[in-house]
Amino acid sequence: MTTPSADKPFVITMGDPSGVGAEISVKALASLPAGERANYAIIGDLPTLERARAACAVDLPFDASAGAVKVIHVPVEGLPEEFGILSPRCGEASFQYIKKAVDLASAGNAAGIITAPINKEALNAAGHHYDGHTGMLAHLTGCKSSWMLLASERLNTIHVSTHVSLKEAIDRATPERVAETIRIGHKHFRRMGIENPRIAVAGINPHCGENGLFGREDDLQIAPGVAMARAEGINVVGPISADTVYHRAYHGAFDLVVAQYHDQGHIPVKLVAFDTAVNVSLGLPIDRVSVDHGTAFDIAGKGLANHVNMLSALEYARRLKG
Repeated sequence: MTTPSADKPFVITMGDPSGVGAEISVKALASLPAGERANYAIIGDLPTLERARAACAVDLPFDASAGAVKVIHVPVEGLPEEFGILSPRCGEASFQYIKKAVDLASAGNAAGIITAPINKEALNAAGHHYDGHTGMLAHLTGCKSSWMLLASERLNTIHVSTHVSLKEAIDRATPERVAETIRIGHKHFRRMGIENPRIAVAGINPHCGENGLFGREDDLQIAPGVAMARAEGINVVGPISADTVYHRAYHGAFDLVVAQYHDQGHIPVKLVAFDTAVNVSLGLPIDRVSVDHGTAFDIAGKGLANHVNMLSALEYARRLKG
């Protein structure tokens, strides 16, 4: 992994130009002390950022004055120049901003990436066929695999699989993938300062299959993966029934829960930390943190978007930078 540089900024990708990414970025950075803004730069479209700044009525200079935020303008022709529109050109812009960020981070010219939301339909309409940021970043960095971690103050989940059908998710939950997910989570929490992370693995079937009554996947796929990781000295238990493990983790029994599929991990985190949870990509050679919400076309351009989630992402990025 590229080691975050103490003197390089994190770059914020603006996300879909028609969404709320520009607004939450300018709101969050404007709320920081002027001296802290040098830790970040925005990659995106300058006119869009200027419209967002006006809509939000914030004082955030983009020039070379004191307290200014550096903007890396990436020109993309044909942007709709207004908010709230689903457009392939915005999908193309989203891709170009991320590609620029990856190039900078991979070359050591950025400490890592903080991403504002993209629209998957617009992205695919532009010809970039990814399931979202995580898959795109894995491809752009040459990684075969990556993992999604949802991090919040009291509940953290890492996913064995994410944007696939439930049927495919069950097939992907092989012992090897489960064990590697545990390893990746263990390594990350060690990096975050937890010497011996306590990890729990959620079962895939109700009550972990009830000894085969509701399926054998937990016995044949999940438990062997847990055993592999435990044999390596990792502090992991499971599978534990998903209807209790998140409650236990929320109340302090575990530092991390391994979720078997997208909704199994997303629903509990969004229930308890909807505005503050952040999305962290693990397994990449660069650091990437993101807000955990969408483009919100319905309110984009009105100055209404809540930037609390972006502030959480900025804070998590600072912790990664050390």
